[in-house]
Amino acid sequence: MSKQFSDLGIQESIIKALYDLKIVLPTEIQQKTIPLLLSTDTDLVGLAKTGTGKTAAFGLPLLQLIDANTTSVQAVVLAPTRELGHQIFSNLEAFAKYLPEVSIAETCGGIPIKPQIERLTSPTHIVVATPGRLIDLIQRKAISLKDTKFLVLDEADEMVTILKEGLDEIIAELPKNHRTFLFSATMPGTIKQLIQNYLNKNVVQVSANMETVGNQGIDHQYIVVDPIEKLDVLMHFLTSKDGERGIVFCKTKAAVNKLAKNLAINRFSSGALHGSLSQGIRDRIMEQFREGHINILVATDLAARGIDVKEMAYVVNYHLPDVYEVYVHRSGRTARAGAKGLSLTVLQQEEVAEIADFERELGIKFTKFQKPTAENIEENNTLLWAKQIFKTKPNHEVSADFKNKVKTIFHHLTKDELIEKLLANQLLQTKADSNKEKPVKKIPKKH
Repeated sequence: MSKQFSDLGIQESIIKALYDLKIVLPTEIQQKTIPLLLSTDTDLVGLAKTGTGKTAAFGLPLLQLIDANTTSVQAVVLAPTRELGHQIFSNLEAFAKYLPEVSIAETCGGIPIKPQIERLTSPTHIVVATPGRLIDLIQRKAISLKDTKFLVLDEADEMVTILKEGLDEIIAELPKNHRTFLFSATMPGTIKQLIQNYLNKNVVQVSANMETVGNQGIDHQYIVVDPIEKLDVLMHFLTSKDGERGIVFCKTKAAVNKLAKNLAINRFSSGALHGSLSQGIRDRIMEQFREGHINILVATDLAARGIDVKEMAYVVNYHLPDVYEVYVHRSGRTARAGAKGLSLTVLQQEEVAEIADFERELGIKFTKFQKPTAENIEENNTLLWAKQIFKTKPNHEVSADFKNKVKTIFHHLTKDELIEKLLANQLLQTKADSNKEKPVKKIPKKH
């Protein structure tokens, strides 16, 4: 029989909030973690794949362990990005719907610090922060952690570089007997070192669904392309997913900008997300994506952390990631909460050999995605051209006299005849452009 949250020791007021959120049964990581956090005094390492409910695994017991009679900060949750921090804060607020006495604050980077300093003058029990912003607040003496009992490092594998530089400064502010809960989707050597340096030697480690790192609901596929056809193949795929939501991952900010521009030119419903954009723009793009106003997000890895959008049909690895853990996080954006999803990796021929390494290391199986034919791509590009014309706004600066001259040329054509001629002209132009791109074979000179 499946365990209920009440069996794990979660109190009724929190269960009521979970019920409102339609969360009825605890996931495996929640079943293993919650009783330990509630009933022991140990540090804990929780390993579970992305999208298995790690926030509730530490968030529910934290809310229950808070002493609302004191006004000091009792728990700090660190996240690698503001997006993930905001998601954690929103989740904790929802879990605490019937705990009005528990006060939670969000103090992440990328937005003005003064309102956050002002917020911390009010009683605060739980602070969700990015490491850089927390250190800034500590240095300004805007936050006191002298009574903090719990430190949570969420998505620690994404935070290692940041933590190396600042964790000592944060730890120095905490009482010696504080408890640390570290959660991660993967366990690289850098995380093992972090555990050894900062967690109690009697730390308890729990893991869920780690025999296969990848989510069982994800269909892992790859497609092999020549560099010259990469964009066309991607646009053919995106057209086939029209109306569905997904993320296209690129390695660099420059690649994100270039691809997003090309998709915009071809009238795809898309937006770009990377670290160099202002926080206001990033928030607006994410809101549009969550609300379904745009369907495609072109993003770098770090910018996409914390994106927990239901009904994400696919992710595309436009560039193969350098490390296995990044692939886990990318593919984990889809197939969340028991749904199915596709993770498609776009490769060049020389990269195909690396697929076997990813399969072996991650315990997953890739299948080959059917590449569209040249005719399929040409047809798709012609449809995109037609959409461009349809969505082009009239130019009201063109004089009526000139418009009449153009109309006179087409005067005797029916609508069908005009479409036939436009289409034939476009296909001729496409063929001419294609011939220009083909490398000219040099004929060796005869001696």
